[in-house]
Amino acid sequence: MDTAFFITAFVTLFVIIDPIGLTPLFVALTQGMTAQARRAIGLRACVTAAFILCLFAAFGEAVLGFVGISMPAFRIAGGVLLFLTALDMLFERRTKRREDQADEEDGPDPSVFPLAIPLIAGPGAIASVILLAGQSPGWQGLVATLAVMVAVLLIVLLLFLSAGLLERALGKTGINVVTRLLGMLLAALSVQFVLDGLRAFGFAS
Repeated sequence: MDTAFFITAFVTLFVIIDPIGLTPLFVALTQGMTAQARRAIGLRACVTAAFILCLFAAFGEAVLGFVGISMPAFRIAGGVLLFLTALDMLFERRTKRREDQADEEDGPDPSVFPLAIPLIAGPGAIASVILLAGQSPGWQGLVATLAVMVAVLLIVLLLFLSAGLLERALGKTGINVVTRLLGMLLAALSVQFVLDGLRAFGFAS
């Protein structure tokens, strides 16, 4: 597995999951809780999200084949979905939607919903792990994708555990700037996914 794959996979999942953008939402969802309760919720959310993404990375392509969808077609569709996500990030619609989803949680434990689903393991992340695992068929591609996914989720967990400090350090303006930069990067990566899909169909050189 070459280094370029790991870099592309890491950047894609990091931008899609957006640990920096999730941090203030985690703070809001766990407001008033003890540090121990926050650690437990953050760990539970990341483990749940990892389980969901592992399932889709391992069996997502088989499910697509069962319903008659080719990997190039899904790669194009996934690229379009990622591009729409990038637009949401650039124009702040993604943050507003995540805040609305967070506000819908009434229970005392937000670890599974809305943190694990859909904030961490959302449609974009699910599409990304299927696409990345499909780029290199076989167990090596799957293991590489899962390794990158675990690395990104570890970053999410670390940011959750230090959410209070990061919130004070970056501030709302800093988080907005970082989110827009990640959105630009994601837009370019999504176009690359579409081009890869078209090339597989013979429409692009």
